[in-house]
Amino acid sequence: MSEPIRIGIIGAGAIVQVAHLPVLKKIKGVEITGLCDTDLPKARALAERFGIPNVSDDIEDLLRAEDADALLICTPNHLHEPHILAALSANLHVLVEKPLALTTASAQRVLKAAEKRDRVVMVGMNHRYRPDAQAIRSFVASGELGEIDSVRGSWHVARPGRALLGWRQRRDQAGGGAMLDLGLSILDLCHWLAGSPAPKRVSAALSSAGRDRSVEQSGSVFVVCENGASIFVDVTWRHIGEGEHFGVGLRGSKGTAGMNPLHVWKELHGMAHDVSPTGSGNRESAYTASFRAQWAHFVAAIRDEAPAPILQEQLVVLRMLDAIYRSADDGRDVLL
Repeated sequence: MSEPIRIGIIGAGAIVQVAHLPVLKKIKGVEITGLCDTDLPKARALAERFGIPNVSDDIEDLLRAEDADALLICTPNHLHEPHILAALSANLHVLVEKPLALTTASAQRVLKAAEKRDRVVMVGMNHRYRPDAQAIRSFVASGELGEIDSVRGSWHVARPGRALLGWRQRRDQAGGGAMLDLGLSILDLCHWLAGSPAPKRVSAALSSAGRDRSVEQSGSVFVVCENGASIFVDVTWRHIGEGEHFGVGLRGSKGTAGMNPLHVWKELHGMAHDVSPTGSGNRESAYTASFRAQWAHFVAAIRDEAPAPILQEQLVVLRMLDAIYRSADDGRDVLL
């Protein structure tokens, strides 16, 4: 039997509490060795709840313990690069919540360090691991939907206000607002579903931050790729309506597909046919399933049982994100 993969965690925020820890505690062959957060009382309470043996408020203490194989990084965005580099220096594999870094130059430094250390560095793009996203991706990869012409995605959430957004409301720590927080995930998902074509041109519009805010609350972006495919993304933190809205739609030369709910249509003998996978029905939500599958992939990559996601793809997405903010600031299309 393989030795367990030992995981250290830095950051004790909501994503760790509601997504990562509940999933990790149910995965066989994984042990959580330590938890680090600057809010030590919160970290201690969370460690007690999930049976984590070591707690600290300093990443150096976590890294000096030498009892981990990998580090989960769930800290404010501006800390991702230094925390990844520190973990790599300690010869640890890394799963980091998006974004990989705040700039392409920063991301390139991370890529170089990961290659030098020969460690797995994986960005937490959990939406790729949703069962419905995986199903659509399989139709695209097999060519059943033909050439992909366009992908559109949206994520609209209602946020109570600045207090609960915390550091995400501060540009120096977050790097951006709704377009980075929500849009980066949707942009990555749409780009991946389309087969990761090279982006060519970006046009974006972001809401004004306003006098009392430092980051955008909403935004839309249109990306044209070198193969002719297009990607449209629309996001907001200020959704007014019934519940949260999350969805993706894809149009190909031989069919269409979408998620939430999952549907796939193909042209057969000149007629449109519903070929949507039905599955067996699972009580597990797509959100929980995505984190479980993401962790399974990370662990398999560490054990050399599966290839790690291509980290270079995150550099491409960050280049698109840089172009989005330049396009919005300058009011013009930006060529990549």
